Amino acid sequence: MKKKFYITTAIAYTSGKPHIGNTYEAVLADAIARYKRQRGFDVYLQTGTDEHGVKIEEKALQKGVTPQEFVDDVAAEIKRIWDLMDVSYDKFVRTTDKHHEEVVQHIFKKMYENGDIYKGEYKGLYCTPCESFWTESQLVDGKCPDCGRDVEISSEEAYFFKLSKYQDRLEKYFDEHPNFILPVSRKNEMINNFIKPGLQDLCVSRTSIKWGIPVSFDDKHVVYVWLDALTNYITNIGYDVDNETDEFKRLWPADLQIIGKDIVRFHSIYWPCFLWSLGLELPKQLFGHPWLLTNNDKIGKSRGNAIYADDLVEKFGLDAVRFYLLHEMPFANDGNITYDLLIERINGELANVLGNLVQRTISMGNKYFDGKVTNKKVNLDVDNNFIELINGLNKKLEDKMDNYLVSDALTEIFSVLRASNKYIDDTTPWILAKDESSRDRLETVLYNLLEAIRVCAVLLVPFMRNTSEKILHQLNNSVDSFYYVSDNNYELGQPEVLFQRLDKEQLLKELNDVK
Repeated sequence: MKKKFYITTAIAYTSGKPHIGNTYEAVLADAIARYKRQRGFDVYLQTGTDEHGVKIEEKALQKGVTPQEFVDDVAAEIKRIWDLMDVSYDKFVRTTDKHHEEVVQHIFKKMYENGDIYKGEYKGLYCTPCESFWTESQLVDGKCPDCGRDVEISSEEAYFFKLSKYQDRLEKYFDEHPNFILPVSRKNEMINNFIKPGLQDLCVSRTSIKWGIPVSFDDKHVVYVWLDALTNYITNIGYDVDNETDEFKRLWPADLQIIGKDIVRFHSIYWPCFLWSLGLELPKQLFGHPWLLTNNDKIGKSRGNAIYADDLVEKFGLDAVRFYLLHEMPFANDGNITYDLLIERINGELANVLGNLVQRTISMGNKYFDGKVTNKKVNLDVDNNFIELINGLNKKLEDKMDNYLVSDALTEIFSVLRASNKYIDDTTPWILAKDESSRDRLETVLYNLLEAIRVCAVLLVPFMRNTSEKILHQLNNSVDSFYYVSDNNYELGQPEVLFQRLDKEQLLKELNDVK
């Protein structure tokens, strides 16, 4: 049996169209999921939308539609963009799905019956955009520490989850599982900023909101957003309090949950305590990825700097945008996107390094051998070193991807592509072609280049599937080994331009004129 790998993204909030920073998370999860599938894992990738809360009520009211109509439109737009970005999800969940709502009600009731939820009154400082209560000490300059907006005093009857009950257990778990949260810096933030100061019981219902899942035994209340949203990871794979399906038993615990760094607190503190209350295992790892900035500023519609994935794909192509997102985002620190940088990467890595290599090599194979290239094995030291480099790539890639260093993994592939271009310069096939006695040597050189391109194309599948398919189609070769194969046979197709070199100055002018 294949080993399972259950991976989730955070569910996107349906307050509006997701910008490129929101979209990065889905693309990152897709690359990891595709990598694991390629390695023989039975992968289940879940993503979707978070659709309840006061912000939705307000947005729907402003548009003159019902909350359901509002979230239907936004959820469809989010799904369209995930599909456009070639996100290979197995399930796209919505928290307004009836099944999810029913199971959340059962979960709330079970926690109440367990004594983990109790009724009280909440008076606190509430941030509507973040749907979070804060204490005075947590505010930054009197404003919400997450979004910087104003907070207001709010008081109402509410149910509370006994988060404080799990304080010691959570501290112990963090201590005994040092890699539970990645990067480690995020874990340290949680310990120092939230756990050590002492966990406060958590408000898990509201009476002032109508757009939410009703508490089944007290319909004045609706379930507060985090208990509703976080439980999507189990309600949609077959969990219910009295009936854990075979699917749930197979998939849970999640192997990796990918979230933005701004919601690590909810996933690393609230979520484990909810799961313990239900008697369930915790996910194996949480990855709190950094933010994608533009001009080193946070992306947002209110800031007037929002960049959208569909606009970028229309202008630059899907795989160029995927490459940029996956290659330019560091593991722990924030990344940056600008049109200027995007054009540079397309011209540099994609057109010059990758596209040029493929076109040159296939053109030479067609020109000198009518497209039929085999290995004549007339090897020199330069060839043996090159073959060793090709064969070492897969292990380097595994080391990076198994630790979710996706940017570094792509760097390893492109280092072999660069080495391939250098190998052309070192072996000078155009000179070898002038000497009939060097014909076998020439064919050996081209064979080695074709193998390097094939291996890199196969290993690029998780990141740039369409480009990989185009390369392999031009190579007209179906061998999918991650290593150099010495007895392959090539009957090459015609070379095609993979990435057109862009006129940076002209394109930037056009983009600025559009603005």
